[in-house]
Amino acid sequence: MKLARRFNHKAVLDPPANHQDMLNGLHANTQFPKFIALARQYELAGDTWAGEASRFFWETVVRHHSYVTGGNSDHEHFGPPDQLSERLSDQTTESCNTYNMLKLTRRLFMQAPAPEYAEFYERALFNHILGSQDPDTGRVMYYVPLRSGLEKTYQTLDETFSCCVGTGMENHTQYGSSIYFQGDDALYINLFIASELSWPEKGITLTQETRYPEEDTSRIRFACAKPVRLTVYLRYPAWASNGVGLKLNEAAKIVTAAPGSYIPLDREWKDGDVLSVSYPMTLRTETMPDNANRLAFFYGPVLLSGALGKEERAPADMPVLIANEKPVEQCLEPVPGETLTFRTSGIGYPEDLTLSPFYRMHHQRHIVYWDLFTREQWETRQAAYRAEQERLRRLEARTLDFLQPGEMQPERDHNFEGVNSRNGAHLDRKWRDAADGGWFAFTMKVSSDKPMELVVTYWGSDAGPRTFDILVDGTVIATQQLDNPSPGNFWDVAYPVPPKLTQGKDKVRVTFQAHPGNMAGGIFGLRTAVPE
Repeated sequence: MKLARRFNHKAVLDPPANHQDMLNGLHANTQFPKFIALARQYELAGDTWAGEASRFFWETVVRHHSYVTGGNSDHEHFGPPDQLSERLSDQTTESCNTYNMLKLTRRLFMQAPAPEYAEFYERALFNHILGSQDPDTGRVMYYVPLRSGLEKTYQTLDETFSCCVGTGMENHTQYGSSIYFQGDDALYINLFIASELSWPEKGITLTQETRYPEEDTSRIRFACAKPVRLTVYLRYPAWASNGVGLKLNEAAKIVTAAPGSYIPLDREWKDGDVLSVSYPMTLRTETMPDNANRLAFFYGPVLLSGALGKEERAPADMPVLIANEKPVEQCLEPVPGETLTFRTSGIGYPEDLTLSPFYRMHHQRHIVYWDLFTREQWETRQAAYRAEQERLRRLEARTLDFLQPGEMQPERDHNFEGVNSRNGAHLDRKWRDAADGGWFAFTMKVSSDKPMELVVTYWGSDAGPRTFDILVDGTVIATQQLDNPSPGNFWDVAYPVPPKLTQGKDKVRVTFQAHPGNMAGGIFGLRTAVPE
């Protein structure tokens, strides 16, 4: 244990022990094993700070950094707490993270069997893990993308072996690992999954028969070598707002427990006893913590997603919800003959869509988070979109040269060079930046006899230490600081180029130089243009 303590990463582990959320900007999956180990350290050595840190970390991730699937992270990193609505991409919710969160959840539940651990486990198991495997081939997923209009992508059969392939293989062998938990004279039933439990020390075999969540009922049969006194703690899900139906040997039982707790059944169990439980499922919505008009639909524990087919759609053509006088969840109607399948009724625009469990959504594009507008808000948005399209048309007409950063051939064509520079993608747009005083540069066409400007596209939510100079042929023409200038939007900035730097030239060298300790960019587009 002394050696184990020496491996504790105090810079990461101490803040949660003091109830501080330090996750913003950290690589997510790197942190989970540290806290799983810390929870184990608490069990073995009784280090109270270790227990406090692991519990607070779990609470922080679940309450402030997780999406409706139970997954977390975007581009493998945590962001600011409760700021999720603009962090939707093709790289949300790395599967390893959810694998490790379930591992931590199991550990914490065994320390203190609280219902919120079981609630999270069910959410993440059914809505991330179950939907992360291709049912046709068995291939698994690195990321589960949550941005509207994307589709699930799977490992290649013979060329991919990432971390999420390894844990992905484990994920789908562990559906039985957290259904039941035992104490000295207690049995917790946390999940409703068809299964058989053997408890030789008590002389009990328990068989659970169910098609949950495709149906809302589970039958639990007891086979006992002899009568045994035992308290069965039956989970009463927090989502079960319409009550519970409970029968023991076909006799109805009165339930005084509330949703989000356990129903304690303390009795002498006998061979042949049958416990039947049903939790009527209802539709509900969950909104983003930072955007009440971006929401997801659930039916009971099941996250529903909209089917978009295989064709790619532009962001402006993505279906939305136009509110009417009814609560939005009342505007979904069951599809006859289909389980857990619904269709929007009169609120989908430009068309109504069919929703079904996200864990069934494969080989087509989907919507998980829906944008909700009033009719007036939608008309305003459409007008803004048309105005933006007109602005881009005019910008394109006066552009002399355009570079898409982060793409190999365009960067080669523009003679890319750089130090400490990286590239990547966000919202299907490539970017380039430079870290810690680094730089990158391109050669761009200019006019020798007309005024010129550089037009640079940034992501308006970028922040942190991002101060950098923009140089043309070695002369600084601007210093830019990015500090969340236009949240949730791509943002164009035009920089006038002094005429003396372009006279007699048809090309110039454009450099982005980060200040010491800062980043330059990222930039999502670079063009030279004649000013309006």
